[in-house]
Amino acid sequence: MEEIVTQLEMTAADQLNPAPPVDGVTLRAAEPGPLIRELHVRIGTPYQWPSASRSDEGWARWLAEPARRYRLVEYRGEVAGAADFERQGTGDVEITTFGLLPEFVGKGLGGYALTLVVADAWTPPGVRRVWLHTSSLDHPHALPNYLRRGFRGFSRPA
Repeated sequence: MEEIVTQLEMTAADQLNPAPPVDGVTLRAAEPGPLIRELHVRIGTPYQWPSASRSDEGWARWLAEPARRYRLVEYRGEVAGAADFERQGTGDVEITTFGLLPEFVGKGLGGYALTLVVADAWTPPGVRRVWLHTSSLDHPHALPNYLRRGFRGFSRPA
């Protein structure tokens, strides 16, 4: 199967269509380090994320990026997933990672977890756009979740 990558964006914070709150789902800031790498591998392996097989050197570069912020999705005190985003000089914030650990997939957490991540991505002053990309290799509910939250497709210049 050929992979299809879809670029998605929000151009205003009020475009976020929040999912209903899920009791016990929270978002917590995290520092770069081994836990982030472990979460990427556990979340991304089923979906062939490049980060799941990134080299040690690649991980060192990823974790050293000063503009990237890391978040843990927690459910009732347990780490249930991860997100990270990177502020870009143009007023853009790219959500570079969002996903749930396999044991938390299918429990109705994803919509609200994404709501928290997107709201957090909009918080730095001067943000004009939040964007991400998803792939046809991702979980089948990924794209519909992004669209329900208010993201819309866009084309990158060639």
